[in-house]
Amino acid sequence: MSDRLSVFKTYKLYVGGKFPRSESGRVYEVTDAKGQWLANAPLSSRKDARDAVVAARKAFSAWSGATAYNRGQILYRVAEMLEGRKAQFVREVADAEGLSKSKAADQVDATIDRWVWYAGWTDKIAQVVGGGNPVAGPYFNLSTPEPTGVVAVVAPQESSFLGLVSVVAPVIATGNTAVVVASEKSPLPSLSLGEVLATSDVPGGVVNILSGRTAEIATPLAAHQDVNAIDLAGADDVLAKELEIAAADNLKRVLRPQPVDNWSTPPGIDRMTAFLETKTVWHPTGSLGASGSSY
Repeated sequence: MSDRLSVFKTYKLYVGGKFPRSESGRVYEVTDAKGQWLANAPLSSRKDARDAVVAARKAFSAWSGATAYNRGQILYRVAEMLEGRKAQFVREVADAEGLSKSKAADQVDATIDRWVWYAGWTDKIAQVVGGGNPVAGPYFNLSTPEPTGVVAVVAPQESSFLGLVSVVAPVIATGNTAVVVASEKSPLPSLSLGEVLATSDVPGGVVNILSGRTAEIATPLAAHQDVNAIDLAGADDVLAKELEIAAADNLKRVLRPQPVDNWSTPPGIDRMTAFLETKTVWHPTGSLGASGSSY
C-alpha cells in the first residue's frame, strides 16, 4: 500500500490570461452525479465579474484586429491541446455528468471536433454573410461583418463541456471576446479549459472563465455598461427574464435561451451571426456612361 498523500487539484478562475482565486476568497463544493465531493471551486464575486470585463475589453482590439485566418490557426491550436489532454477531460466530464467513460469520451471527441469546425469558419463567415450589394447608381456598395465586442456567456448547466464549447467558440471565432459564467453545478471542465487556453496561442483576456452562483455573476454582467452582448444559454426562464431586462439598459444584443436536446447536433452558423454587426460602405465609382466607367 502506498503511503503517499493524494495531491488534489486546485481549481482557479481564468481572467486576463492569469489564474486568480476569487477576490472574495470564497469557494464552494463541487460534487459528482452521485453527490460525492470532487473539488472546491472558486465562488466568484461581482468584483471578479468586473475584472473579467476589463480584461475582455483590453483584449478586444488586438483580437478583433487579427486576421480571420490567424484566429482560425489559434482555435485549431486549442483543439490540438485538448487532444493531448483528452484523458483528463474524459474523467471530468464523466464525473460531472454521470456518464460512462465511453460516453464521456464521445462527448470530449465531439467537443474537440466542434473546436476544429469553428476554426475552419473564421475566414469563411464573411463570405457567407457579407459581400457586394447591387445598387441602382454609380456606387460600390459592400457589406462586411464585424464583431460586436465583449460578450457575456452563461454556459449551459447540463452539458459541462460540449455545451460550453458550443457557445464559447462561435463568440471568439468571429473576433469577439468573452466572459464566461461556467455551469454552476459542473464547473470543473470549464476551469480546466482555461488551462488549455493559457497554454495555447489564445491571447490573455480573449476568454475569461468564472465559476460560482450563476445569478450572482450573470446579473452584474447583464447590467455592465461595457458588455455589448449576452448569451443566455444556461439561464432558466426566470433568470433569463431578469438578465434580459438588465441588458436593455445599454441596448445589449441578447441571445435568448434555446432548447437544445443534443449538443452533438451540427450547430450551423446562427451563434456566429448572433454577435456580428454588419458594416456597409458606399463608394462612388466615378462617371458611368456609354463610353464606359471611369474610376
